[in-house]
Amino acid sequence: MRPPPPISSRLLLISLASLLFAGGAAPQEPSPALKQADTAYREGLAALNQNDLQTAQSKFEDVVRLAPSLEQGHSALGAVLVREGRLEPGIRELEKALALKPGDGSAELNLALAFSQAGAQTKAALLFERAEAAANAQKHPLPASVLEEYARVLLAIGKPVAAAARMREAAAQDPRNAELRDQLGALYAQQQDWPRAEEAFSEAIRLKPEFAIAHLHLGFVLQAEEKSGAAAEWIKAWKIAPQDPHVAFTAGKALADAGQDDQAVPILEDAVKLDPTDTAAAYQLALSLQRVNRLPEAIQLLRNVVAKDANNSEALINLGLALSQVHQGKDAVPFLQRAISLKPDNATAHQNLAAAYVQINQVDDAIVELKAALKLAPESPQIHYDLGVAYKLQDDPTAAIPELETAERLDPDAYEPHYVLGLMYMQVARYSDAAAQLEASLKLHPDNGDGWATLGSVYNKLDRLPEAVSALREASRQLPDQADAHLTLAAVLVKQNQPAEAAEERKLAANLMRAHMDLQRAEVATNSGKSALANGKIDEAIAQFREAVSFDPKYAEAHLGLADALEKQGKTSEAASERSQGRSLAGSTH
Repeated sequence: MRPPPPISSRLLLISLASLLFAGGAAPQEPSPALKQADTAYREGLAALNQNDLQTAQSKFEDVVRLAPSLEQGHSALGAVLVREGRLEPGIRELEKALALKPGDGSAELNLALAFSQAGAQTKAALLFERAEAAANAQKHPLPASVLEEYARVLLAIGKPVAAAARMREAAAQDPRNAELRDQLGALYAQQQDWPRAEEAFSEAIRLKPEFAIAHLHLGFVLQAEEKSGAAAEWIKAWKIAPQDPHVAFTAGKALADAGQDDQAVPILEDAVKLDPTDTAAAYQLALSLQRVNRLPEAIQLLRNVVAKDANNSEALINLGLALSQVHQGKDAVPFLQRAISLKPDNATAHQNLAAAYVQINQVDDAIVELKAALKLAPESPQIHYDLGVAYKLQDDPTAAIPELETAERLDPDAYEPHYVLGLMYMQVARYSDAAAQLEASLKLHPDNGDGWATLGSVYNKLDRLPEAVSALREASRQLPDQADAHLTLAAVLVKQNQPAEAAEERKLAANLMRAHMDLQRAEVATNSGKSALANGKIDEAIAQFREAVSFDPKYAEAHLGLADALEKQGKTSEAASERSQGRSLAGSTH
């Protein structure tokens, strides 16, 4: 709760006893009770001036008990109770004061502040309006602190323009108050009056350069205006207040929402360290880590979030997705099933569960989930595409093709539906349609060696031989270690009556296949060597590693394994040579 505003400075400081003689009445000796009330009232005011609210409350309670018919005691007691946060009894006392003396400005103002704190904004607005009218009649403004609260009340009852006007008055009264400028900027921002909001936040920062919240707010305004510098303001806020978890969370989330996860991660990590109990910060950090491919860390955070909040469907969905991303589909399934039980109308949950099912070869279950997702999001191109791929995995082109065609129609700029649809058309011998789809896919995404190889094969079927040659040569350029494109190209060259060129392609294919076979043999021998070394069979391990090197002298793992084995045999010089060679080969592959 926001701290209550200060008690109105308009509480009267005169003696209660003197009030009895107003209106020209003949002076009379005050009663003992009234004398005691007067003394208690003065002592209460003295305690109030020392900010001793407990003593002030006690003294004003004495006043009310001794002189219950005098408005000032109820008014003072009510104001103190409100200041202490005891709103209900405070309001009762202030209402008693106004019943005894209708129109008492001090009581009305304090009651307005109390209603504001209690959430009775409509009642507060009426009293503030009356207080403002009285102040205008007397040609003196309401205090800045009162105007500030009045502005909040007006905003709460849906009058943002009037609220901004009152906050402007408050800021004009206190031109060095950066907090008032920040609140004024927030009111302008709620009205989407971005230029005025930017001006107010900038002025707040000029008055108080280390004002972290104002920097946060200015960043959001710059973002809304599509101006540069938003991220710099958020980062500056974090650096100004490095121990404030709220600032860290707000800045980090803003950066993440703006697509700057790399910058968001360290700030969100700070937010989690500063407040380990904040599941919102942990969840936001997990999402950013997931997007920057730090999946193990993201998974652990998401597990912690769902352990604390088992009904957080969004966290369950993202945990299931993250587990699928690290090929742990079996572990992902129960989390996604729980998310669907909580939010059965969440299409993404069904879609992610389908992906997990595909990972564990439960394609039928995946299709059920994708159909459920389509009922919720029938115009989603991604879901139609996923369903088409699932049918493809079942070798069902009749069902796959319509889904892929729908995906392509809904999102013609996505290359994947074109590509898979081309494969399906090829499977059912619709070669012209296949060529058109593959061409569209490769135009959108030319870095697809397999796509060029497939297109070359389709062109060959259509006897579009020059185009087949071009496509297959591009496939060979992108996939220099694969033999298939060379073999298909050789067949095309034979059709073009180019036997010498065809023979050269077949030779290249044979060399690649031999190299691939040698690599496989080297991998097998290396794994055997590692197993022997782990079991202490050093001589056998060395033999296996040397055999692996003979199969493929460029296989780094074989050299590194041999180095380890030689080192255990005491041959340090030879081991160093093998290790150096292995590291060099490993580096050349990255």
